[in-house]
Amino acid sequence: MAEIAFYENKFVDINEKVVPIQERGHQFGDGIYEVVRVYNGQPFLLEEHLERFQKSADAIELVLPFPKEKITAIIDEGITRSEMKEADVYFQLTRGIAPRQHNYPECPAVFSMTVRKARPISNREKGISVITLEDERWLNCYIKSLNLLPNIIAKQKALKNGHGEAILVREGIVTEGSSSNVFAVKDGKLYTHPATKRILHGITRAKVMQLAKELRIPLVEKEFTTDFLKNADEAFITSTSAEVMPIHTIDDTVLPVDRPISSMLVEEFVKLYHHHAMK
Repeated sequence: MAEIAFYENKFVDINEKVVPIQERGHQFGDGIYEVVRVYNGQPFLLEEHLERFQKSADAIELVLPFPKEKITAIIDEGITRSEMKEADVYFQLTRGIAPRQHNYPECPAVFSMTVRKARPISNREKGISVITLEDERWLNCYIKSLNLLPNIIAKQKALKNGHGEAILVREGIVTEGSSSNVFAVKDGKLYTHPATKRILHGITRAKVMQLAKELRIPLVEKEFTTDFLKNADEAFITSTSAEVMPIHTIDDTVLPVDRPISSMLVEEFVKLYHHHAMK
């Protein structure tokens, strides 16, 4: 097994120095990205990730250098080359290589990808603790942009203080986590922030919402406050890497240990990707 990398138009050694100094991603963070989880050698929800990749590209006026079918083929070859059954595929697109200037240059966009061993998910039975922080990001969070400085500062504050995630709050309203979406359960209903420009339209988020509907769990896409979250019967985050992760503590507030709806959704989500991986 080996970690795999692809840059521009060919596979390269993952330690090879291939990014030019005038790469727009390096200079400005001028680009977009996606992360896809691989189970048993099969990329999970790849089509949904590629659709969001296209939407992010359109939003910042980037033209994909390959059709989606070609990107899929590159990803499949990367997984095959890696010989990994459990992996994370990271792929990104930048505006390309040009002399440093703020306005868009006339050059082709550059696609790159890595395939790395997936980090195992731990603590799911217990869940994680989270800290609430002010959401200081820009207003177009639906774009999966390379510009992640506020996110990584928030994540670092969370980890430094012994928490698993930072929950971001804008004007009293819970938006999402630093690298996840947020759900709350109250009186048997499942709540999450609506898919506006203020949050990333998470692929796992959407799949969990679909599962909730199939399980006849009442679903409410509605803004809610920090107080509402802290008084929830259950809460959890979703993301490609964390899947469905329960929350046991928010700041100093401990949530109930019994979490029937979260547990049900965890079970159904795991069944879903196991079924996909067996195809």
